[in-house]
Amino acid sequence: MNGLSFAVGAFAVAAFVAGQVSGQGLYLLGGVAALCALTTYLSGRISSFLKIFVAIFSVETIGFGLMVIGGALGWWPQGYLDYLPPQSLALTVAIFSILVYAASHIPVVHNITRIADRYFDSRHKTEARMWPLPAFTSLERRLAVAMVVFLVLVNQAQVGITVRLSFFNRDWFNAIQEKNAHDFWQLLFFVFTPWAFIYVASTVVEYVVQSTLTIRWRRWLTDYYVSHWLDGNTHYRMGLLGSETDNPDQRISEDISRFIDAPTEGQTGLYGYSIQLISTLSSLVSFAIVLWALSANFTLPGSDIRVPGFLFWVALVYAGLGTLVTHLIGRPLVRIFFHKQRVEADFRFSLARLREYGEQVALLKGEASEKVSLGRRFAAIVANYFDLINTRKKLIAFTQLYGQISPIIPFIFAAPFYFAGRIPLGVMTQTASAFGRVESALTFFISYYTSLAGFKSVLDRLTLFDAAIARAKTLGERPPKITLEPWAKPDVSLEHVTLGLPDGRQIIEDASLTFHAGEPTLVAGPSGSGKSTLFRGISGIWPFGDGRIDVPADEHIMLLPQKPYIPIGTLRNAVTYPAPPGTYSDEDVVEALNAVDLPLLTHVLDEEDIWAQRLSGGEQQRLALARALLAKPDWLFLDEATAAIDEALEAKLYHAIAQRLPRTTVVSIGHRSTLSAFHDRRVEMQAGREGTFAPREFSAKAAE
Repeated sequence: MNGLSFAVGAFAVAAFVAGQVSGQGLYLLGGVAALCALTTYLSGRISSFLKIFVAIFSVETIGFGLMVIGGALGWWPQGYLDYLPPQSLALTVAIFSILVYAASHIPVVHNITRIADRYFDSRHKTEARMWPLPAFTSLERRLAVAMVVFLVLVNQAQVGITVRLSFFNRDWFNAIQEKNAHDFWQLLFFVFTPWAFIYVASTVVEYVVQSTLTIRWRRWLTDYYVSHWLDGNTHYRMGLLGSETDNPDQRISEDISRFIDAPTEGQTGLYGYSIQLISTLSSLVSFAIVLWALSANFTLPGSDIRVPGFLFWVALVYAGLGTLVTHLIGRPLVRIFFHKQRVEADFRFSLARLREYGEQVALLKGEASEKVSLGRRFAAIVANYFDLINTRKKLIAFTQLYGQISPIIPFIFAAPFYFAGRIPLGVMTQTASAFGRVESALTFFISYYTSLAGFKSVLDRLTLFDAAIARAKTLGERPPKITLEPWAKPDVSLEHVTLGLPDGRQIIEDASLTFHAGEPTLVAGPSGSGKSTLFRGISGIWPFGDGRIDVPADEHIMLLPQKPYIPIGTLRNAVTYPAPPGTYSDEDVVEALNAVDLPLLTHVLDEEDIWAQRLSGGEQQRLALARALLAKPDWLFLDEATAAIDEALEAKLYHAIAQRLPRTTVVSIGHRSTLSAFHDRRVEMQAGREGTFAPREFSAKAAE
């Protein structure tokens, strides 16, 4: 940005000099350009997303400004004077650049760009192809910046075409009024037709590039959030914290899309608002100039007092009052939209959970209770919906009334001049058109208020999601904390480990214990004594506590919970999870399933299903043991991982583990006395002070 700021500064100096030489008063342009040079220089520290717009407008300031200087000094070709841009255009883009810098300091804009900048600051390489060019490799952010610049320029060109067509409209209606057939057909075929086709082509190209940008942006941002949500057990820790960030799945699947630009229920995203706002401002300036010129000689109704740009001031006051009233009526919409997304997601999650546990509900005859629960959650949706109706009906009533009145206002003020013969029909229609464009630009927030409220709720949800992820990542990072250290010994050792619960209560106090490699160990004790929490601490996912846990370096530790996770997809992927597809051969997978007594499943490995519902609890536990046989971990912690299996089959499975995983040390949690036969050592959780427990060890044979 430094080089660009110096270029703008040099142009400002050139404008002052040209103004002095030509005597045409370019001092205002020079002064605004100098301020633009300063803000461009300072923009090196603002959002990367906003820098794009600052750069575009600053470059345009130089480009349009040099044309203006050329015209002032008489260097512009005489045959193309009609195409010389007015000084106001260079002033406008310079002011736009300044306004973008100023907007970067608004708190809500900062929150928006903080999320957007992740994409525009990324250093990931990507492959892309632009027809008819061959595929190429580029940084994702450079491709994104190029697409944004292209889209802004296309949008500005469309505004220019619209302005040109407004003059066509004026001349065409004048030709109609004068019954001038030659001008009528000349304008239709040689002015309207080419510009209309160019406009249509530009909208198609804009749609393709815009869609490509938004899906690439969404893909990158989704990957970012998924990674940060899953890395370091953050998703698990967020659940432990009882975070107010409800339904993370919705934040990732829906809110990201809505944030970028996926219109739903008439809403728009950041890209849409950015381009729409630029288009609106461009239209405002362009048509304000036209409207000012057209109404330069208009007088106040019932008087001879001439007011330069009279209709522009009428549009400004009219739009200002409308915006104020709209805001006062629609303020509750942000809160309502935020709550709407939450209750909708809660209801959807309840339905998905009911589907997952359909068998348990049926066995317990819990359908009546589920109806009540679902009815209560849907009642929250209904209540929220009526809140939305109550607010939007007022907003719709006002905006519709406003919209009905708006088109007739310019005719009311222009009609006396038309009937007096002071302006022709074409000028009257162009005046009405320009007024409509200016008024529409000034009422941007009226037109998009409901959509902006929805976007603000999406922004708030993503901001809270970011905050929850940040809190979860710092959980267990500051003392007192559990330190998990790799060491050279083959054993797993706990030194003065204290484990707590999320509510602050301690459950295990001052545990010092060593699990020796090659020594199968059974951990027993009453329910709620912290056995599973102890295993979670050893696995490194439990953040509440203090002390040190040493684990063998470069050794694979695997923990199987009582209820295994069975992903949706093929059975093959469920068996090999979490290893990527293709890690194990078909022979290895079939052999592992046979070893855990699931031979019937070997014939449906490539069948997709919701296996967590199709398989019984015992089958799911056996499938999880098949994963262990495939993974061959150095340490295998079984947290009641065979509790749903009968004792005879349980014995067979333990023998299979001992036979197929001779180098694996097995540590089990269980309540059955028969488990002692498969372990050489027993550790029992015994009650301590104030409801805490501590492990006490003795041999398994002594326990018998």
